[in-house]
Amino acid sequence: MADEGVSVTWLGHATTLIRTPAGKTVLIDPWVQGNPAVPEDQKNIEQLDLMLITHGHFDHMGDAVTIANLTSCEVICIVEIADYLGKQGVENVTGINIGGTVVWNGNTAITMVDAIHSSGITHDDGTIIYGGTAAGYVLRFENHFTVYHAGDTEVFDSMRLIGDLYSPDVALLPIGGHFTMGPRKAARALRLLGVGSVIPIHYGTFPILKGTPDELKLAARDIQGLKVLVLKPGETVRQRQMV
Repeated sequence: MADEGVSVTWLGHATTLIRTPAGKTVLIDPWVQGNPAVPEDQKNIEQLDLMLITHGHFDHMGDAVTIANLTSCEVICIVEIADYLGKQGVENVTGINIGGTVVWNGNTAITMVDAIHSSGITHDDGTIIYGGTAAGYVLRFENHFTVYHAGDTEVFDSMRLIGDLYSPDVALLPIGGHFTMGPRKAARALRLLGVGSVIPIHYGTFPILKGTPDELKLAARDIQGLKVLVLKPGETVRQRQMV
């Protein structure tokens, strides 16, 4: 049965749990157990319908194999990571690439879009293997509400195309700096996207990620009507609050 729409729970860092209007659950960037930002009472994910992985770094897919095998969820990711997960015994994995769209559950369009970042996978022996290209995702749900999760990225001019093509209602953007863009560049990304709401992510997990939501608000103060939705790890924002 349909509920009030889409809800987004920021678990901490880039790890995000989305509930669809029909009550399905989507986990983006499954780094949970070792993630110091995730509240203890939300570290155990035992039921899940879909997992999306933006890139291969440990702080974005560290628990992918464990959660996928525990929940038997579907997994969508870039083809190189799909191949890696398959070799780790994960079933029900769909590999796609930048620009590709999968219609999931018969009603949700999931498009893989560009990100400017690297994507090495740390193997069990400590070596780093090729993880394909880093990516973001645009999710258009059955009620047409559209979420853009940028993954780890620098600002890039084609964000304007993402805005033009998909018209996201809310963007989840990294603001921590050092490994991704910081608040000033995230504000530039918002201008390119033309989005009305933003959820800051990928900040504060480690001391080196120094960007803050207050800095984003200051840098984006000229964007009329913008909602900067600042969540604590584990908090949820509902669709009516994002529009």
